[in-house]
Amino acid sequence: MQYMALIYSDEERWAGLSDEDREAAYGRYGALVRDAEAAGVLAGGHELGPTRNATTVRVRGDESLVTDGPYAEVKEALGGYFLFECASLDEAVDWAARIPGAEHGAVEVRPVHVDPEEAQL
Repeated sequence: MQYMALIYSDEERWAGLSDEDREAAYGRYGALVRDAEAAGVLAGGHELGPTRNATTVRVRGDESLVTDGPYAEVKEALGGYFLFECASLDEAVDWAARIPGAEHGAVEVRPVHVDPEEAQL
């Protein structure tokens, strides 16, 4: 089963890191990616751009409303994700706990919905 690990953190904290600290964090993310690939559980993942570059789309009736910026003003914003292929939620949580962002933010783990009709194809 696939599990999405959504990484939430304070963008200002990340932006305030020294170049050395940021490179160290990227090194830890790289190690996680290598370990997850070697274990055969990494199905995908990416860092997201900052919320200031977000565009939000809402459809109301026949009208699409497009605004610059994130959906909501929050202290901890979605900054990236990993997609893990794991046998259980417990295994996915173990991998999520290894994400460096969990140490100063939060990582939300959710199973990916599978449509039973599509699963039969």
